[in-house]
Amino acid sequence: MLSYWRRIRIENELLYLFLHNRVAQVAAVIATVAIFGAFFAPLIASTNPHDLASFDILDSFLPPAWTEDGDTRFLIGTDDQGRDLLSAILYGTRLSLLVGLSSVAFAAVLGTSLGLAAGYLGGRFDAVVMRIADVQLSLPAILTALLVDGVARGILPREQHEDLLLIVLTIAIGLSLWVNFARVARASTFVERNKEYVQAAEIMGQHPVRIMLVAILPNILGPLMVIGTIDLAVAILLEATLSFLGVGVPADQPSLGTLIRIGTEYIFSGEWWIVIFPSMTLILMIISVNILGDFFRTVLNPRLR
Repeated sequence: MLSYWRRIRIENELLYLFLHNRVAQVAAVIATVAIFGAFFAPLIASTNPHDLASFDILDSFLPPAWTEDGDTRFLIGTDDQGRDLLSAILYGTRLSLLVGLSSVAFAAVLGTSLGLAAGYLGGRFDAVVMRIADVQLSLPAILTALLVDGVARGILPREQHEDLLLIVLTIAIGLSLWVNFARVARASTFVERNKEYVQAAEIMGQHPVRIMLVAILPNILGPLMVIGTIDLAVAILLEATLSFLGVGVPADQPSLGTLIRIGTEYIFSGEWWIVIFPSMTLILMIISVNILGDFFRTVLNPRLR
């Protein structure tokens, strides 16, 4: 009952602070537009950039429609293959969000599980998990993702690379982000495990797994949600970086990173729109997610207000 009223109070406080925070409102609008455009990309986009029959190479390098040589069929121009750039950005945002959300979900499940167990069980298990986390923290996230991606490509048969590419990319990014969830879950579990409701569950003879999942986990979800929001922006940026480096999604299924990599090859020849619009989309999306993550962190931690 107490947790129910506590949740109601937090929800009301969240709504009040959101309605009085213009920056968070703008960020929410941008994030909503990006998610809406990505989800309904097949309905909004004029062409399918993944279908070679839907575009013509003769339409390549057309500038935005409002310029002198622009074509009204292509609002923000076309790329080097004649694809409608707006359609490519919609589908690219969809792919980037899919990889970002999937990798954060994987990292959250893995990191939270290990953090919960380490914080509740303690002892050698806690020491081993935290030493692994310390080692990974010494490596940049992009290096960890590149390492996992390279190992997976070496193990998997060559003919399965294309089919399993998104799965490998998701796991690679997820394995580079689980540490944040594990450390936050462990620290929060340390605090919760000494409280009366956990001790009562132990006296009643409940299984440790049930205590961790039913009793402790719901009370530590707040900080984990903040970490998830912030890491979503990191995951999207990691995917874009990997695709920019040529080890992400293939060019025939472009994400925002792939579109930016293609655009940089032509920026000095005058086709500025190929790199500018995907870059602006990526920047706005990352900034809006980061602002929302910071807003949630402020709401859930009164000391930061």
